[in-house]
Amino acid sequence: MLNDLIRQTIREMVGGSGPPVAFLTPKGDRGLFGPESIAWKIHGDFISMMIGGISSLILQALHPQALAGVWDHSSFRRDLKGRLGRTAFFIAATTYGPTEMANNIISKVNQIHTKITGLDEFGKPYAASDPHLLAWVHLTETRSFMKSFEDHRKEKISNKEKDQYFLEMKSLGERMGALDLPSTYISTESTIRAYIPELYFGERAKSIIDLLEHFPSNLTAKPFIKLISRAGFMNLPDWAYPLIEKPVPSYLERLAVKKTIEFMAIPVREALKDGVAAHSLRRIYG
Repeated sequence: MLNDLIRQTIREMVGGSGPPVAFLTPKGDRGLFGPESIAWKIHGDFISMMIGGISSLILQALHPQALAGVWDHSSFRRDLKGRLGRTAFFIAATTYGPTEMANNIISKVNQIHTKITGLDEFGKPYAASDPHLLAWVHLTETRSFMKSFEDHRKEKISNKEKDQYFLEMKSLGERMGALDLPSTYISTESTIRAYIPELYFGERAKSIIDLLEHFPSNLTAKPFIKLISRAGFMNLPDWAYPLIEKPVPSYLERLAVKKTIEFMAIPVREALKDGVAAHSLRRIYG
C-alpha cells in the first residue's frame, strides 16, 4: 500500500502510468550508453534526478532567451507536471531506451526546436536551435544532476567517473545541436560561469521560480513535493542565490534538508526499484 501511495505521489509530480514495458524490447539492444556507463548510474536515482531537475529549471529560467522559448511556445506555466514528465521521458529514453527509441526522441525534439523562434523580453531574436542556448540548457542539467547525486546518494563517485559522465553527456548534447561542450566536471562549472553576464532575474523569471517554489499539487503529495522543491533550490550554485534574491542556505539548513531527503528516499527507492533501469537491464541481459 505504501508503494502504491508513493507511485501515485510521483505521478502527481511528473505524470506517467504503469510499468515501462516499452524498455523491454528489442532483446540485447544496449541503447546509446549501456549499463556500464556512468549515465546509467546517475540517472537511475529518481530522488536526486527530480532535485536536479528543479535546480536546472531555475537556472534555465535565468537566461532571457532560453526562457523566451518556453514562455512563448510551451504550456509550462499551465502544465508544469506535463513539462517535467516530458523531460523525464526524454532522459529515460536517451539513457536507457533501445537505440531506435533514443534516436526517435532526439530527432523529434530537434525538429520541434527548429520551429521555436521569436523575440525575448528585451526584443532580441532567439531560436531554440541556437547552439549557445542549447549548451546552456545542457550544462545546467548535467551540472544539476551530478551535484544532486553527490549530495543525496551515499554511493561515492570518483573524479574520473564524474568526468566520464560529462564526456558521455557531451555526445548527447552535441547530437541535440550544442557545440564544443566541455567534457569534465570542472570545465562544465567554468563554462556555466561564463554565462552569468547574460542572465537576468526579471518578471518572467520571477514567475517561473515562484511556480517552482510553490509547485502545484494535491494535499497528499504536497509534503513530498515541497521537500523536493526545497532541495532543488538548495542544489543551486552559490553564485545563483544573490541573482534570485535569496540568501545562501546555511550549513544547518542544507543538513536538515539532506537528512530529511535521506530518510524519505528509502521507501521511494524501494517503490521504484522495478523501474526503467531494471526493465532495460532485462532487455539487455534477459
